[in-house]
Amino acid sequence: EQLDGWAGGEKGFDPMNITMALPVYWCREAELKHGRVCMLATIGWIATDSGLRFAGDMFQNVSTIEAHNKMLEAGVMAPLLAGVAVVELYGGWLTLNGFEERIKREAGDFFIGKQVLPKDPEQERLMRLKEIENGRLAMLAFSGIATQAVLTNSTWPFL
Repeated sequence: EQLDGWAGGEKGFDPMNITMALPVYWCREAELKHGRVCMLATIGWIATDSGLRFAGDMFQNVSTIEAHNKMLEAGVMAPLLAGVAVVELYGGWLTLNGFEERIKREAGDFFIGKQVLPKDPEQERLMRLKEIENGRLAMLAFSGIATQAVLTNSTWPFL
Protein backbone atom coordinates (compact mmCIF):
# COMPACT_ATOMS: atom_id res chain seq x y z
CA GLU A 1 0.00 0.00 0.00
CA GLN A 2 3.04 2.28 0.34
CA LEU A 3 3.33 2.19 -3.46
CA ASP A 4 -0.28 3.10 -4.25
CA GLY A 5 -0.38 5.93 -6.76
CA TRP A 6 3.22 5.41 -7.97
CA ALA A 7 3.99 4.06 -11.44
CA GLY A 8 4.75 0.39 -10.98
CA GLY A 9 2.98 0.38 -7.61
CA GLU A 10 0.01 -1.50 -8.97
CA LYS A 11 2.25 -4.54 -9.23
CA GLY A 12 3.43 -4.07 -5.66
CA PHE A 13 7.10 -4.52 -6.53
CA ASP A 14 9.05 -3.94 -3.33
CA PRO A 15 10.32 -7.41 -2.41
CA MET A 16 12.55 -6.17 0.42
CA ASN A 17 9.95 -3.73 1.83
CA ILE A 18 12.42 -0.88 1.52
CA THR A 19 9.58 1.64 1.27
CA MET A 20 8.53 0.69 4.79
CA ALA A 21 11.79 2.26 6.03
CA LEU A 22 12.46 4.97 3.44
CA PRO A 23 10.13 7.45 1.74
CA VAL A 24 8.80 6.22 -1.60
CA TYR A 25 9.86 9.53 -3.19
CA TRP A 26 13.55 8.87 -2.40
CA CYS A 27 13.32 5.22 -3.47
CA ARG A 28 11.62 6.10 -6.76
CA GLU A 29 14.16 8.87 -7.42
CA ALA A 30 17.01 6.38 -6.94
CA GLU A 31 15.30 3.69 -9.01
CA LEU A 32 14.65 6.03 -11.93
CA LYS A 33 18.16 7.47 -11.80
CA HIS A 34 19.92 4.11 -11.68
CA GLY A 35 17.57 2.64 -14.28
CA ARG A 36 18.24 5.50 -16.70
CA VAL A 37 21.99 5.29 -16.17
CA CYS A 38 21.96 1.53 -16.72
CA MET A 39 19.84 1.84 -19.88
CA LEU A 40 22.50 4.18 -21.30
CA ALA A 41 25.37 2.08 -19.95
CA THR A 42 24.01 -1.13 -21.47
CA ILE A 43 23.65 0.47 -24.90
CA GLY A 44 27.08 2.09 -24.52
CA TRP A 45 28.77 -1.17 -23.57
CA ILE A 46 27.20 -3.06 -26.47
CA ALA A 47 28.00 -0.24 -28.92
CA THR A 48 31.63 -0.14 -27.78
CA ASP A 49 32.00 -3.90 -28.00
CA SER A 50 30.43 -3.73 -31.48
CA GLY A 51 33.24 -1.41 -32.61
CA LEU A 52 31.72 2.06 -32.19
CA ARG A 53 34.35 4.51 -30.92
CA PHE A 54 34.82 8.24 -30.43
CA ALA A 55 37.23 9.83 -32.88
CA GLY A 56 40.81 10.14 -31.61
CA ASP A 57 43.69 7.74 -31.15
CA MET A 58 43.22 7.42 -27.39
CA PHE A 59 39.78 5.86 -27.90
CA GLN A 60 40.89 3.26 -30.42
CA ASN A 61 41.95 -0.30 -29.56
CA VAL A 62 40.63 -0.04 -25.98
CA SER A 63 38.31 -2.72 -24.66
CA THR A 64 35.33 -1.92 -22.46
CA ILE A 65 37.07 -3.67 -19.57
CA GLU A 66 40.20 -1.54 -19.75
CA ALA A 67 38.46 1.71 -20.84
CA HIS A 68 38.24 3.24 -17.35
CA ASN A 69 41.96 2.88 -16.59
CA LYS A 70 43.01 3.98 -20.10
CA MET A 71 40.84 7.10 -19.90
CA LEU A 72 42.30 7.91 -16.47
CA GLU A 73 45.77 7.68 -17.95
CA ALA A 74 44.72 9.93 -20.85
CA GLY A 75 43.30 12.55 -18.47
CA VAL A 76 39.76 12.31 -19.84
CA MET A 77 38.06 11.29 -16.61
CA ALA A 78 38.54 14.51 -14.59
CA PRO A 79 36.46 16.71 -16.95
CA LEU A 80 33.88 13.94 -17.21
CA LEU A 81 33.70 13.70 -13.43
CA ALA A 82 33.28 17.47 -13.18
CA GLY A 83 30.37 17.36 -15.62
CA VAL A 84 28.73 14.50 -13.74
CA ALA A 85 29.22 16.41 -10.47
CA VAL A 86 27.30 19.40 -11.85
CA VAL A 87 24.42 17.16 -12.94
CA GLU A 88 24.45 15.38 -9.56
CA LEU A 89 24.34 18.67 -7.65
CA TYR A 90 21.38 19.83 -9.75
CA GLY A 91 19.66 16.46 -9.27
CA GLY A 92 20.29 16.55 -5.53
CA TRP A 93 18.85 20.05 -5.28
CA LEU A 94 15.77 18.98 -7.26
CA THR A 95 15.30 15.86 -5.15
CA LEU A 96 15.60 17.66 -1.84
CA ASN A 97 13.30 20.50 -2.84
CA GLY A 98 10.81 18.14 -4.49
CA PHE A 99 10.71 15.87 -1.46
CA GLU A 100 10.15 18.81 0.87
CA GLU A 101 7.50 20.13 -1.58
CA ARG A 102 9.23 23.48 -2.03
CA ILE A 103 8.89 22.93 -5.78
CA LYS A 104 6.21 21.00 -7.68
CA ARG A 105 8.15 18.00 -8.89
CA GLU A 106 7.60 14.28 -9.23
CA ALA A 107 10.46 11.89 -8.45
CA GLY A 108 12.82 11.63 -11.41
CA ASP A 109 11.56 14.80 -13.12
CA PHE A 110 14.38 17.03 -14.39
CA PHE A 111 11.94 19.37 -16.15
CA ILE A 112 13.04 18.17 -19.57
CA GLY A 113 11.25 15.71 -21.80
CA LYS A 114 7.70 16.00 -20.47
CA GLN A 115 6.59 17.28 -23.87
CA VAL A 116 7.28 13.83 -25.35
CA LEU A 117 5.00 12.06 -22.86
CA PRO A 118 1.56 11.09 -24.18
CA LYS A 119 -1.17 13.62 -23.42
CA ASP A 120 -3.67 10.92 -22.45
CA PRO A 121 -3.30 10.24 -18.67
CA GLU A 122 -3.62 6.46 -19.08
CA GLN A 123 -1.02 6.38 -21.86
CA GLU A 124 1.30 8.57 -19.76
CA ARG A 125 0.92 6.16 -16.83
CA LEU A 126 1.78 3.23 -19.10
CA MET A 127 4.83 5.07 -20.46
CA ARG A 128 6.06 5.76 -16.92
CA LEU A 129 5.51 2.10 -16.04
CA LYS A 130 7.53 1.04 -19.09
CA GLU A 131 10.39 3.31 -18.00
CA ILE A 132 10.45 1.75 -14.52
CA GLU A 133 10.29 -1.80 -15.84
CA ASN A 134 12.90 -1.21 -18.57
CA GLY A 135 15.14 0.49 -16.01
CA ARG A 136 14.88 -2.52 -13.71
CA LEU A 137 15.75 -4.81 -16.60
CA ALA A 138 18.69 -2.59 -17.59
CA MET A 139 20.10 -2.67 -14.05
CA LEU A 140 20.17 -6.47 -14.24
CA ALA A 141 21.43 -6.45 -17.82
CA PHE A 142 24.34 -4.12 -17.15
CA SER A 143 25.36 -6.07 -14.06
CA GLY A 144 25.32 -9.25 -16.12
CA ILE A 145 27.21 -7.76 -19.05
CA ALA A 146 29.96 -6.28 -16.86
CA THR A 147 30.33 -9.50 -14.87
CA GLN A 148 30.35 -11.69 -17.98
CA ALA A 149 32.93 -9.48 -19.70
CA VAL A 150 35.33 -9.69 -16.76
CA LEU A 151 34.81 -13.42 -16.15
CA THR A 152 35.26 -14.38 -19.81
CA ASN A 153 37.68 -11.55 -20.70
CA SER A 154 35.79 -11.18 -23.97
CA THR A 155 33.42 -8.76 -25.64
CA TRP A 156 29.67 -8.80 -26.05
CA PRO A 157 27.88 -11.07 -27.10
CA PHE A 158 30.34 -13.39 -25.28
CA LEU A 159 30.12 -16.19 -27.83
